[in-house]
Amino acid sequence: MEFLFTLLIILSVLAPGLSSTTTTFNVLKYGAVGDGQTNDSPAFLKAWKDVCQSKSHISQLIIPAKRTFMLKPTTFSGPCKSNYTYIQLSGNIVAPKTKPEYSGFHTNTWLGFSFIDGLIISGKGSIDGRGSIWWQQPCLGNSKPGTTCRPPTAVTFNRCNRLQLKGYTSINPARSHMTLTSCQKGTLSFLRLVAPGNSPNTDGIDISGSKDIKVLNSFIATGDDCIAISAGSSKIRITGITCGPGHGISIGSLGTRGETDIVEDVHVENCTLTETLTGVRIKTWQGGAGFARRISFEKIKFVRANNPIIIDQFYCPHRSDCQNKTASIKVSDITYKGIVGTSLTDKAINLSCDENVGCSNIVLDHVYITSAVPGQKVFSFCHNAHGTATHTKPSVKCLLK
Repeated sequence: MEFLFTLLIILSVLAPGLSSTTTTFNVLKYGAVGDGQTNDSPAFLKAWKDVCQSKSHISQLIIPAKRTFMLKPTTFSGPCKSNYTYIQLSGNIVAPKTKPEYSGFHTNTWLGFSFIDGLIISGKGSIDGRGSIWWQQPCLGNSKPGTTCRPPTAVTFNRCNRLQLKGYTSINPARSHMTLTSCQKGTLSFLRLVAPGNSPNTDGIDISGSKDIKVLNSFIATGDDCIAISAGSSKIRITGITCGPGHGISIGSLGTRGETDIVEDVHVENCTLTETLTGVRIKTWQGGAGFARRISFEKIKFVRANNPIIIDQFYCPHRSDCQNKTASIKVSDITYKGIVGTSLTDKAINLSCDENVGCSNIVLDHVYITSAVPGQKVFSFCHNAHGTATHTKPSVKCLLK
């Protein structure tokens, strides 16, 4: 309720001519049980229909505390008629315990939100994807041999503008905790995203095709990228993130299967990465087109990280059928500033750029990385990387002018 009260104050200042009416809808009044076993999806969808059709300034869906609601794959669709659709997540939401309960559903997404402007999800509740049943075997039992299977992402947001996510916890997704696709003007803050470090493909936050997104003051400990910024994204700000375990904060991968991909204006600052597989990374495939530019990493701290700073334009994670193409994503205007910490690998700075296109205007300033291994020295490596380095250890004399 504190968040709702604050929201009402902000709206009254920013839009004094708008009605401040709020209409609330509690899922319990629509037949939800909240015992953690009953399928509460039908009740949630009935409540959502009324929430979305409400013409109040703020339409509020209440998921009450001290209850656990089991939902099968469910999509909450807009557009909605209210200016803001507020989901008060005080209770807990859990996925089905077994794979057969997913039969008959598209399993790409567990909880989907689409075409909702002004969506707000806030509260001290949790979303539990119960993903361990998928991690060792990502297919449903009736999948054909040789099928490439993709377990469900826990929560997806598609074309949700003015999105706000705040305060809740996400644990153990089958795949990514959440994805944002084609969203504009979003703020994600004070989130807690947790999965074991060995859980496969459990990215924290995946952002693609989106603009004006802020990710603030959140804790992410998971089995893949803590945050991944993918094609079509711009004006992304990431600050105050505690990451680890995980694969760090990544731009990409870009140019898969020769696509033209663009990422620009990404600023990452005041983040701590602990024992991550990579630190801050830009990864592109050979054969792609487009660019990654105006990207900065500032005030980053590494604690026993592997590969703290890396640009990899030869990205090919499985090291099989790797392409050797002349085309490549153009990487330029990349800044690393005010970075400190320790590395578990000796190659602390790795700028591996394509032979034909290369990387330009790479700037390293006040970057100090030492070895986390007693007696081991760290070094930098460059391949066709152009730029400058000042006040940097290890030294980066391999940069080309």
